[in-house]
Amino acid sequence: MRTCTRCGASMVKEIDRAGIPVVHVCTVVPISLTIGANRIVPAIGIPYPLGDPTKGEKKSYEIREALLRRALKTLTVPVSEQTVFEEDF
Repeated sequence: MRTCTRCGASMVKEIDRAGIPVVHVCTVVPISLTIGANRIVPAIGIPYPLGDPTKGEKKSYEIREALLRRALKTLTVPVSEQTVFEEDF
């Protein structure tokens, strides 16, 4: 799991360096920060980053939709340093 977060953060960092806005949705935010990703949206948890099956299908869908909307919205925000978008804005 750490390797996955590290690889994702590395890809995000390089895509951003090329001038393409990108966001890293991840469960292990400190690793993403260490690698240098600029836009980070924390996910729910390692086994289910974009939902929670214990809350039922409808609630899990709502969680996924909210995270995706937050991630898409972060692409419109100019950042000059690493930013963790923990809540909707």
